[in-house]
Amino acid sequence: MTKDELEQEEEALRTQVADLPQAERKAYYHQLDEQLKDPDTYAVLNYFFVAGLHHFYLGKTGRGVLNLVVMAIGLLLIESVGIALILLVIVIELPQLFRSQRIVREYNLSLSRTILAQFR
Repeated sequence: MTKDELEQEEEALRTQVADLPQAERKAYYHQLDEQLKDPDTYAVLNYFFVAGLHHFYLGKTGRGVLNLVVMAIGLLLIESVGIALILLVIVIELPQLFRSQRIVREYNLSLSRTILAQFR
């Protein structure tokens, strides 16, 4: 999603939430506040623990496990192909560090849509 598309979608969601009755709107925001993810936390997990912990933060367990396994194999085989495996994970995950704001914003937008659907 482009930045403009994200902003349009967020605005549309805000309008739909504003149309909810007060009690439902309050419940919506309560659920949303409990589940929102912070882009900075995601970025820190990616920066310090390239091994995939940031995927667990967003609930992408499969991808997180895959990263951890590849990194572990890389560490075990450090004297042969291990460095290549570790570098492969870093090369794949590094762009996510620079896109952390957008990745988490899209996650939170999807979460907002899911929660709002419960009130319709």
